[in-house]
Amino acid sequence: MSHPSPVRRFFAAIWNAITWLRIASANLLFLALLAILYFALADRAPEPLPAKAALLLDLSGFVVDQKTPVDPLQMLGAASSVPHEVLVRDVTEAIEKAAEDPAVPALVMELDYLVHVSISHVLEIADALEAFRASGKPIIAVGDYFTQPQYLLASYADEVILHPLGTVGIEGYAVYQNYYAELLEKVSVNVHVFRGGKYKSLAEPWLRNDMSPVEKDLTRAWLDDLWREYTGVVEGNRKLAGGTLNNYVEGMAQRLSAGDGDQAKDAQAMGLADRLMSRTEANDYLADLVGARNDDGLYEAVPFEEYLWHRKITGLPHTAPDHIAVITAQGNMLPGEQPPGTVGGDSLAWLINDAMNDDKVRAIVLRVNSPGGSLFAAEVIREQVEAAQEAGLPVVVSMGPMAASGGYYIAAGADQIWALPTTITGSIGVIAAFPTVEELLQRGGIHTDGVGTTSLAGSLRLDRPLNPQLAQSLQSGIDHAYAVFRGIVAEGRGMTLEQVDAVAEGRVWSGADAKEVGLVDALGGLDDAIAAAAELAGIDDYQVDYLDESLTPSQQFLQQMAERLSVESLGLSTTGRSDSVAALVRLAQPLLNIAREIEALQDPRHLYVRCLPCAAYQ
Repeated sequence: MSHPSPVRRFFAAIWNAITWLRIASANLLFLALLAILYFALADRAPEPLPAKAALLLDLSGFVVDQKTPVDPLQMLGAASSVPHEVLVRDVTEAIEKAAEDPAVPALVMELDYLVHVSISHVLEIADALEAFRASGKPIIAVGDYFTQPQYLLASYADEVILHPLGTVGIEGYAVYQNYYAELLEKVSVNVHVFRGGKYKSLAEPWLRNDMSPVEKDLTRAWLDDLWREYTGVVEGNRKLAGGTLNNYVEGMAQRLSAGDGDQAKDAQAMGLADRLMSRTEANDYLADLVGARNDDGLYEAVPFEEYLWHRKITGLPHTAPDHIAVITAQGNMLPGEQPPGTVGGDSLAWLINDAMNDDKVRAIVLRVNSPGGSLFAAEVIREQVEAAQEAGLPVVVSMGPMAASGGYYIAAGADQIWALPTTITGSIGVIAAFPTVEELLQRGGIHTDGVGTTSLAGSLRLDRPLNPQLAQSLQSGIDHAYAVFRGIVAEGRGMTLEQVDAVAEGRVWSGADAKEVGLVDALGGLDDAIAAAAELAGIDDYQVDYLDESLTPSQQFLQQMAERLSVESLGLSTTGRSDSVAALVRLAQPLLNIAREIEALQDPRHLYVRCLPCAAYQ
């Protein structure tokens, strides 16, 4: 082979140097721009809070236990569709501080841009709202249209103000999902499923065209628990007779047809709204209630995130010699290192290990909000939880909206498990599933053949039929993994295997029912779990540390940039997509669901402890 001439090599070297300088200059210019933006925002002194102002609970986007990292470039994009996320602990902390603040005479909820908050998160926020009301200050909810999650939160208000053209959109809870058996048959794709636990329904969408009767019965049971809790809370808050919400939903069509079709008046007549007011009327009413207006004539209010930020930078931090570490496990479980919002087996185990090696940490609270996922990832986490206990640290689990299958796997051995009545948990079972496409390829005239050194060599290829020996091995592996899962639950919960079998088999439970059958110890939120951990550790004065994955200096810089490039700073909208994009997303949702499910199948042995219907309920 010939070599380039010296002249050619010389000019190539010059060109490479120019290219390197161009890329380096662009990177330096970009970093300089970020630095200028950062310090411009950082040096700007915060405006003082008004002398009198309502706390504005203007939740938008999604209420979560852990935020997903946001690239600041996404925030700067002209067509940005970055979903806004709100930490539930920020909401409760802001309300608790405002309850003790004489400059805050009232709390106003404006929830029109709240996309979703789980019933479990609302129950945790409710404790702070009750404390605010106990301070003698009113809570008002005002909105154009209340969705079901929005209204649950609004029901804790002393008054609910609805726009005359609005409504209260309550419909109940449901689990509906796509089933692909006919599609897979048409495209000649075979999905092979092995499971431990007769109710483990993860693979039903791949094997059926509908939900099985058994799965319908089991799913309806925990959905009824959630609906019973929802209706009970709303009817109790609004002082309505039992059954009012069911009558509101089931009789709406008949009432509106018999009347004039005014949904706002119907909601008011059913006791769900106190006043029907236009935006101008509502603003005047709130301005009189608060006793102050801003320069634009609007009632004076401070958004809760801004209020909390001011209180944090002006208040003295609580320091104590003893610490309780709170570690969040939110999202699908995947092996290895994963970003926040996804449970990485290694990532979470390292956080637990960091807490173990911190001399100040006296107990760990593991906040779980996950439908499970990779069995291997769950085992890595469980082993680290066990190591922390062996090191003398009490471990208490606080279950959020969902702690099912793999979420329960990592919780089972904790010293105590706390759940909310509406937590979805259980789903104790194991499954393996993977597709083969040999028939699809044959239809296109593609055939697979060859030789291997053993009968199992090449058995995991997607273009070959499932090897019977491999199928037998997989089922044996599933049976063993399920036996391990059952054993972990039995040992952790002090149950016999027979008792575990009675509540396992992949069955899903609400938090309230899980307590009745012994899968959890007590009902309560994160604060209750933290108090329980302190009691187990024998400490009274302690500081709560929320541990997150360690970031490199550059990652920390970019994350701080993303936080500072807020809607107020740049005038950008990050709470939703354009109508055209949203329409396309809705149309593509079934395909997006398939893509997400396939992306989650990353266990090295193809073994999964995951609850699919848990994540599908509305």
